[in-house]
Amino acid sequence: MAQCQLSYSRPAAVQYRQDRKLAETAMAVVIQHQIQGVFSGVAFSRDPIARQGDAVVIEALPGGAERIVSGQFTPEQYRVWVEDIEFHFSEDPQTDPFDWRLPDLLSLDVEGTGDVPSRLIQQVAYLVRHLEARYHGIPQDIEWSYDGQQLWLLQSRPITTLLPIWTRKIAAEVIPGLIHPLTWSINRPLTCGVWGEIFTIVLGDRARGLDFNETATLHHSSAYFNASLLGQIFRRMGLPPESLDFLTRGARFSKPPLDSTLKNIPGLLRLVGRELRLIEDFDQDQQQHFASGFADLEAQRVEELSSVALLGRINQILELLKRATYYSILAPLSVSIRQALLKVEDVELDNSQMPEVSALRSLQTLAANARSAISLDSLQPDSSTIFAALTENPDEAKTAVLEQFKQFLDRYGYLSRVGTDIAVSTWKEDPQPVQDLFTQFLFSPPAESYTADKSRQSWKAAQVQSHLNLKAQVTVVYSRLLAELRWSFIALERLWLSSGVLGQAGDIFFLKFDEIQRLVAESDLTLRENLLDLIAERRSQLKQDQRLRSVPALVYGNDPPMLIYRSQPIEQSARQLRGIGASPGRAIGRVRVLQNLQQLPEVSRETILVVPYTDSGWAPLLARAGGLIAEVGGRLSHGAIVAREYGIPAVMDIRNATQRLQDGQRVQIDGQQGTVEILP
Repeated sequence: MAQCQLSYSRPAAVQYRQDRKLAETAMAVVIQHQIQGVFSGVAFSRDPIARQGDAVVIEALPGGAERIVSGQFTPEQYRVWVEDIEFHFSEDPQTDPFDWRLPDLLSLDVEGTGDVPSRLIQQVAYLVRHLEARYHGIPQDIEWSYDGQQLWLLQSRPITTLLPIWTRKIAAEVIPGLIHPLTWSINRPLTCGVWGEIFTIVLGDRARGLDFNETATLHHSSAYFNASLLGQIFRRMGLPPESLDFLTRGARFSKPPLDSTLKNIPGLLRLVGRELRLIEDFDQDQQQHFASGFADLEAQRVEELSSVALLGRINQILELLKRATYYSILAPLSVSIRQALLKVEDVELDNSQMPEVSALRSLQTLAANARSAISLDSLQPDSSTIFAALTENPDEAKTAVLEQFKQFLDRYGYLSRVGTDIAVSTWKEDPQPVQDLFTQFLFSPPAESYTADKSRQSWKAAQVQSHLNLKAQVTVVYSRLLAELRWSFIALERLWLSSGVLGQAGDIFFLKFDEIQRLVAESDLTLRENLLDLIAERRSQLKQDQRLRSVPALVYGNDPPMLIYRSQPIEQSARQLRGIGASPGRAIGRVRVLQNLQQLPEVSRETILVVPYTDSGWAPLLARAGGLIAEVGGRLSHGAIVAREYGIPAVMDIRNATQRLQDGQRVQIDGQQGTVEILP
């Protein structure tokens, strides 16, 4: 005991406390029975090197724990995959003291061999992941020993180097795909700033010390949200840590503590007040800011503006975007909350005002009208052939179709395949996807879309409908502003290409906004001299990130390394996959895996599309499919809305779906139960 107490004053211990600014305190000595270990070791609930994936890392040796921690012996190393296990905890651990034990029927995949029994390794992995779940998902580092009959937990502590925890949940849907530096440098401060404003409404003075700019980041060019920070914020707000997941994706969450909720009632009431007047506030901003702002922007000819004038235009758009971002966050949350509280079914709501739905209906109508203008019998179902036929030997009917198509692009040209990424071309710039869809509508008219009868809506459905219509209006404003922002940067890029500042089209999207500001002001000669090298480096990094087969759902700590091996074996033997049922109905068809919309494949009602995410730009393709499976998303996803519009079953949130399913596989999809069954 005396030796233990004296260890407190050793130079190394004193230096440790000084380095970490720890106060001098008394030290208690714990007296416990010494375990005579048959097998002992350490375990990490998450891989501290890879900092991602579902592997538990275990080091073990025959004998006592001191052999492992001494550093004088090389331990046996094991990796155990523990995925999708839901642990349940009671407030009194004594009510179920054995819930940490590995169920008899559960077998975990183990990589590595040695003297330690495989079942013991699996039990240790299950235990350390159980402890992680008990401590709110914070990765744990444990020491353990097995005496031949009983597994003993000697120590458990958090792995501080694996904090914060970054999650793709929510981010994968609202900011999908790989993100260019310019897009992120604009999106991050806008989104984080508005979330900070919303959190501050509730927390008031208790928001001090929270850095809302740390709410999101990029790893491997993909967006992640800071789950550690969000959990801290939610607990301060009196909400459970998983509340954001509920509000945006409809997932269930636990009951918040009563005392914490009571403390936050004034702030929550302030937020409720904002929600109650959301429609009124938007209408006012629409009249005072958005309408006049769009009028100003449309009056300008971007191709005639100087770089300074273009930067002024960009700043004008960003001011409007900041205001629009507030509504783009609150409006969907408002719909989710009202729909959940009032128990309104999706089929009771009319999504026709959503721009992706409205655009599809307009294009269908245009295609129906065009059938009388040209004879399809002698034409191939190819868009270039169709538009050549409309252009050659023009008559009144053909001219009318071309004029209507131009009007369509004038109205919906702001849309793109990734609505939140200004680095992606809009339909106005690249109408080829729309022309292809128009052609397919000509030859193969889609099934009639479903529209809820507003005249027969209940008062509850009408309440939700009004806020769904608001969401649609906000989406139009937000998307149009992003398109105007893109077109402004494109105009600036043209100036710099002609003057030699940039080397090729697309270069500007590899710059950050503050760098563009400095280039316009000519205030950073070093940046100007190294500009092309900087762009080349970032372009190379994005290409490297594009080669990743999948993006980790969770990342632990900052700057995770590039994953050079698959962190977890993809289970091919599972016959049923489960996700979130987003559009009811059943369908049997053949899988078509699609990673992006660079090329539109042939799709029919026998096709079950499997995609990483859905955005408004995916709507033209989804309208022709027989079913939809997505790796991320929920009932309010763009894909789910379009699927319900056309009566297509959809299942969202099936992790690694684009890898677990293969082209040509026969599957049955159940959009009500949220299941996908692989058929023989």
